[in-house]
Amino acid sequence: MKNVKQTDKEKFALLVTDMLNDFVNEGASLEVPTARTIIINIKKEIKAARKKRIPIIYCCDAHKDKDPEFKLWPRHAVKGTEGAGVVKQLKPHTEDYIVAKTSYSCFYKTSLDKLLKRLGVTHVIITGVATNICVLYTAVDAYMRGYKIIIPQNCVTALTESEHHFALQQMKKLFHAEIR
Repeated sequence: MKNVKQTDKEKFALLVTDMLNDFVNEGASLEVPTARTIIINIKKEIKAARKKRIPIIYCCDAHKDKDPEFKLWPRHAVKGTEGAGVVKQLKPHTEDYIVAKTSYSCFYKTSLDKLLKRLGVTHVIITGVATNICVLYTAVDAYMRGYKIIIPQNCVTALTESEHHFALQQMKKLFHAEIR
């Protein structure tokens, strides 16, 4: 966030993707063990965003009880359950935005694009889990909609190191993401 300076033509938003109990907590149904290691870095991004008055948008899985995704993945982040809640270390403030999602991309069938347009956002800073799934597919959709993408690599993680690095390379090469 140090390098981020908003201008009249550039406006940033910080996306916090799926930093939910069911992904982060030890023993959770779809635990990404390294997710706990990025909390402190995301907290720093949030603090810097607040200082610069950059909107913070939490994009959170909120699945139905019998979501088709549960054929691929263990049952997780069911709307209204504790597992679908943001981890306590990163709890949203009242001025933050929360966008519920039911797919990998934070854009797919959500209000995110409308919200970003209403806020005049041109650049999205994407953090959270998993680098090769929700972060990657959000970056794809952001690129397709014309947003510039920034990925602080110490604020994203995946189930494996190789998946993490592959996704970062894809975002950099194919979507011109700034990986910092």
